[in-house]
Amino acid sequence: MKDIRNIVVLTGAGISAESGLATFRGPDGLWEGHRVEDVCTPEAFERDAALVQRFYDARRAALATAEPNAAHRALAKLDAAWPGELLIVTQNVDDLHERAGARRLLHMHGELKSAWCTGCGARRRWERALGDWPACPACGQPGLLRPDIVWFGEMPYGMERIEEAVAEADLFVSIGTSGAVYPAAGFVQSARHYGAETLELNLDPSAGSIFFDETRLGPASKLVPDWVEELLAQSTQSRPISR
Repeated sequence: MKDIRNIVVLTGAGISAESGLATFRGPDGLWEGHRVEDVCTPEAFERDAALVQRFYDARRAALATAEPNAAHRALAKLDAAWPGELLIVTQNVDDLHERAGARRLLHMHGELKSAWCTGCGARRRWERALGDWPACPACGQPGLLRPDIVWFGEMPYGMERIEEAVAEADLFVSIGTSGAVYPAAGFVQSARHYGAETLELNLDPSAGSIFFDETRLGPASKLVPDWVEELLAQSTQSRPISR
């Protein structure tokens, strides 16, 4: 392995599935009993805001009973200990990375515990039921609070920062992702283009496994802690001795 200083880690639904949270899409095209098109598009919100609000309120309630697992905690350890640049890019909208202690983190698909007013654009921390508030606390306009989630047809958050980090990365690691949803699925190819080493940690081979230099298969709660310990040990061994 070449000298590693700058790291980008991409996490997906697989890392939170071990904490009991549902993955994005089932084999029948349903997400927790709903068609994706009915709860995950701007058009769905315009058509039936109450349904969308109830759906995300239920997901927020489910998140309240979930806890970070060993994979989240291992990445938080890496965040605290890594001496170089690190960016954890998550496709997940839960807060398990934060609760584990990660700080160098970007939610590219938004956050479940955040609300966005489509009238004034205000975003704020939000843990109560969206439907309980008929008006935005910031602007007073009624009926415009939506989950601060990136839906189909919308641009993910932080793309410029992500692209810059990927371009400068020495190592790109993908954890628990399907490799089928763009633009995240294309990050590994960009990383390879810029000369980064690439590693996939996944329960099963993904749609993008062919683009990785190495794929390790197994549960994230086992693979991620092992990889973090390995990486930190190598970093300590290669660090020059101060005199």
